[in-house]
Amino acid sequence: MKYFTSAILLLITASIAVTVDAIVTGTYFDRIVFVIFENTAYGTAAALPYMQDLTTRSNGLLLSNYFAIGHPSQPNYIATIYGSTAGITDDNSHNVAGNNLVDLLEAKNVSWKAYMENYPGNCFTGTFAPSGTDLYARKHDPFISMNDIRQNSARCAKIVPLTQLDTDITNNAVPQYVYVVPNQNDDGHDTNATYAIQTWFKNWLEPKLLQPAFTTNTLIFYTWDEDDNTGNNHVFAGLLGTPVVPPSNHNDSTAYNHYSFLKTVEQNWNTGNLNRNDVGATAFTQYLHHP
Repeated sequence: MKYFTSAILLLITASIAVTVDAIVTGTYFDRIVFVIFENTAYGTAAALPYMQDLTTRSNGLLLSNYFAIGHPSQPNYIATIYGSTAGITDDNSHNVAGNNLVDLLEAKNVSWKAYMENYPGNCFTGTFAPSGTDLYARKHDPFISMNDIRQNSARCAKIVPLTQLDTDITNNAVPQYVYVVPNQNDDGHDTNATYAIQTWFKNWLEPKLLQPAFTTNTLIFYTWDEDDNTGNNHVFAGLLGTPVVPPSNHNDSTAYNHYSFLKTVEQNWNTGNLNRNDVGATAFTQYLHHP
């Protein structure tokens, strides 16, 4: 009986491991990593050496005609997972009803996490944290605004501090949908684009590009939430990773916006749509090919 019980436990453990580690193969990529920065005009970002470096690598691509949705910051973040701004026109705390991208991903068994730098955890719903620093800002975390995430403990537990990503890489447990928001210093909000990119992003990203648990069949997409309010909301955006097969000039001049990000995810895993602005959006898939 002891050996029979042990065998059953081993089978259960193996079954759980398969379930946890299962990868839902995508049309273009098996993982997408999204990183977003703050309030910078296209020309300012395009002049940064690290942006020029990433977009001209063998697996890099510039999306030179990419636009944000509106002003101020929060509506843009909401748009990336909700398919509309939900009528939000400010940076105050809002609770948003209705389905969102997480509903579509979970219906297809695609794993996800939202990695928020300096997020206190435990489904924190405050406006800023840590106290006295304002490094984490709820306005930059669209997941906590979604009622069916915030009010669901299992889902809310998937909003985690950014430090968790290194642990997940070490444990080969990086989810398939990764949404990264740096804190208000590292995203350029309270500093500037040079610091955000040349210091923080470069030092954060380069070590991870050496980790197969992070890079295998992974598309990295990075952009800004909005411009600096001096132009027409034209923002810098780029793709990097093994699924990218760029043209010789490493430039895709197709018109895209934040709904295009949502549409790309939907098309990749055939999730269906949210019946909002994602329906008519253009996915940035023309230079993607599953490795």
